[in-house]
Amino acid sequence: MRMYETIFIVQPDLGEEEMKGISTKVQDVIASMNGDFKRLEDWGARKLAYPINKFARGRYYYLRFDGDAALIAELERRLRLDDKVIRYQSVKLEKEVSVAAAIPTKVAEEESAAPAEETKVETTTVEE
Repeated sequence: MRMYETIFIVQPDLGEEEMKGISTKVQDVIASMNGDFKRLEDWGARKLAYPINKFARGRYYYLRFDGDAALIAELERRLRLDDKVIRYQSVKLEKEVSVAAAIPTKVAEEESAAPAEETKVETTTVEE
C-alpha cells in the first residue's frame, strides 16, 4: 500500500452534524476499500485565495491514509459528488518524515547552546 494525503475544503457555514457526516463518509470509503486510515485533522476556516462557487472562505481538512489507486479514485469520486466539498487534492507521499525525527538531538542541542554567529558576505564590484 502507498501513503497518501488528501486536503479538501468544505463550505464554511456547515453545522457540526454535516461535518461529522463528511468525516464519517471519508472514513467509510477508506475502510470499505481496505485502506489504512491514519488521521483526519480539522485545520479550521480560512480565507480562500480566490472565490470558489461564491465562497470567500472555506473549512480545510487534512486526511492521511494508506491505500491503492482504486481507493483514491473512489474517494475523489465521492468528494466530487458531494456539494458541500468545494475543492480537494490528493498527493502520494514518498515516505513519512517527522520534523522532530529529522533533526538529530545532539545537533539540535549544539545549535541551541551555540551563540548566533554573524555571517559575512564578500561582495566584489566590477568596474568597466
